[in-house]
Amino acid sequence: MEEVDVLVVGGGPAGSTTAHRLAERGHDVLVVEEHARIGLPVQCAGLVSQRVLDLAGSRRFVRAPVRGATVYGPGLGSVSFRAAEPRAFVIDRSGLDIYLADRAARSGARYRSGTRFDELVRRAPGRSVVRLTGVDGTSSEVAARLVVGADGVSSAVARAFRLRRPVEILPAFEAEFPASPGEPDLVEVYLGRSFAPGLFGWWIPDGAGGARVGVAADADGTSARVYFDHLLEHLARRFGQRLANPTAYLVSGIPIGTVPRTSGPGVALVGDAAAQVKPLSGGGIFTGMRCAEILAGVADGALRQGDATEAALAEYDRRWRAELDEEFRRALYLRRVFTRLSDPDLDAIVAALQGAGLTATIVAFGDIDFPTHVVRQLLRQSPSLVRLLPKAVGAWWSSSALRVPDLDVGPLRK
Repeated sequence: MEEVDVLVVGGGPAGSTTAHRLAERGHDVLVVEEHARIGLPVQCAGLVSQRVLDLAGSRRFVRAPVRGATVYGPGLGSVSFRAAEPRAFVIDRSGLDIYLADRAARSGARYRSGTRFDELVRRAPGRSVVRLTGVDGTSSEVAARLVVGADGVSSAVARAFRLRRPVEILPAFEAEFPASPGEPDLVEVYLGRSFAPGLFGWWIPDGAGGARVGVAADADGTSARVYFDHLLEHLARRFGQRLANPTAYLVSGIPIGTVPRTSGPGVALVGDAAAQVKPLSGGGIFTGMRCAEILAGVADGALRQGDATEAALAEYDRRWRAELDEEFRRALYLRRVFTRLSDPDLDAIVAALQGAGLTATIVAFGDIDFPTHVVRQLLRQSPSLVRLLPKAVGAWWSSSALRVPDLDVGPLRK
């Protein structure tokens, strides 16, 4: 039976970041990925902040900068803002996964693709014995001092170790188009029940003349594909031509909510498996990678002490929640308010944001990783916005200032 220090299940950004940080500290790390190739299928729209580039230490997978956005209400009234400098980056999403896996492998982590985590077989002293199945159907057992579940929204590790309760899962559907009109450095966001109830639709330029178009919506019995088709029909009218010949499709689920624990005896969850996803946008690359770095720091100490117990690994929960939990809680609260707004309410909010002062505030304080910071500033600045939202919002946002954690990062690779 194969024995390793750390078994990481899932070769996405969170899993590979965990593997890299633990392997470079000298631990024997095995990463298993159920798909045949790292980075495929693509798992999200690929719009990230500078923080992701800093955590990766490279920008080689960047396709184009984004300087702002246009937000459309249900009635198609809109508000636009544009900054002088890039506020986000469109990336080659598959390229990011490949780069991070390569970085982890160069640090000493071993990768095994086409390999599925099946079950927890038994617990041994200081070890968890799990069953893996390869692409040819052959099963094998691996004993690991620590098992890391970085295996996404439907985490098999979470189920096997009984760590999580169900959270809200938003179905998402996206396609990539090789050619699309539109502003090359602005994203478009579409609100409303006909476009995407519960979240939003998007149009994102890909940096090469094409675009990524998608929706994420409440699982109300209507397929996300239906909302996607409606958004495409709108874009055809808006651009005067249909987007055609999609080169790729993305079908996924976005976890929204919290789980009570993300660690246990000899196990930890990270990324989408831990629901470490921004409730207002559904994005999870930065949060997953940041939590992976925190997990690696805690796990390194625990493994060196021979103490990967529930008590020792609980420090991971405490540390990542200390950095991100306030933002997540506020964003989840605001999302619950958002989902209760009618289409006329959303149109009124878009109209209220059209004032020059408020668009300047969005440019000054907008942050795709910490969006509640700009919401707080807008509510302070605009009594009309407060009147459009439930009274509880004002009290909720008047408490202590939100903190954006600093990152200790190294130089970027070109």
